Amino acid sequence: MLPALSQVCSLNASFEDDIADYAAGACNAIELWLGKLETYLETHSLDDVRRLLDKHNIVAPAASFQGGLLVSQGDARREHWQHFARRLELCRQLQVKTLVLAGDIFGPLSSEDVERVRVSLVQAAAEAGAQGVRLALEFQSHATLGNNLETAAALVAECGSPHLGLCFDVFHYYVGPSKFEDLAWLTPENLFHVQLSDLSGVARELASDSDRILPGDGDFQLEPIIEQLRQLGYAGYVSIELLNPQIWQIPPRQFGEIGMTALRKVLGQASMQ
Repeated sequence: MLPALSQVCSLNASFEDDIADYAAGACNAIELWLGKLETYLETHSLDDVRRLLDKHNIVAPAASFQGGLLVSQGDARREHWQHFARRLELCRQLQVKTLVLAGDIFGPLSSEDVERVRVSLVQAAAEAGAQGVRLALEFQSHATLGNNLETAAALVAECGSPHLGLCFDVFHYYVGPSKFEDLAWLTPENLFHVQLSDLSGVARELASDSDRILPGDGDFQLEPIIEQLRQLGYAGYVSIELLNPQIWQIPPRQFGEIGMTALRKVLGQASMQ
């Protein structure tokens, strides 16, 4: 498994500082935070992004995240899909192979809404595949549909596209209704990306993204999950994703060091330099 850091862990820092400081912390792979990238591109070019990554020997195998595609309607739907098309083009030009797709399916659902989800997944996978990008569906723990690993895997299987797989976010796995046996739904074919975090001192029913902490610092039982991924033969990227305002106050150079140390320890790679 290959360690990476998500740029959202240093949301308050600039795009340039993320790259330089994470690299100084022995990180050589990042999960791009698309909002931050798009802000940077308001005053810079894609060539500037490529030069920055090359200068610091950083690769960007994944990007987060695209929302609004699955159940939106009318003008909102058109806007989300236009945004999606632009982001796919960004990923293609930067050779980002995996784009995380939020399973943001909330509220009361009709049978038409459920069908809209299925149709949207098929369409999104086709558009991504045409750009050489894979979509990794991230189940959301509080979603109305697809709030657990089993259902998310079923939605992906129903789509039947090699361009659509799963993003396994351990936070949503733990705070939602997923069960340990649901890990059996992960396969070498459908697991596209993994995101790690932890939680401490907060009831899972009340936990929010802002409660995420470094993996290994909380109560999640990560070892059995990592062992399951190892047995699966997963050799892709595992990123730390923390949307915690307190962690955003940590300078990215410092976070790059502590983040990579924590991640490699959890992955059993602590001796790596």
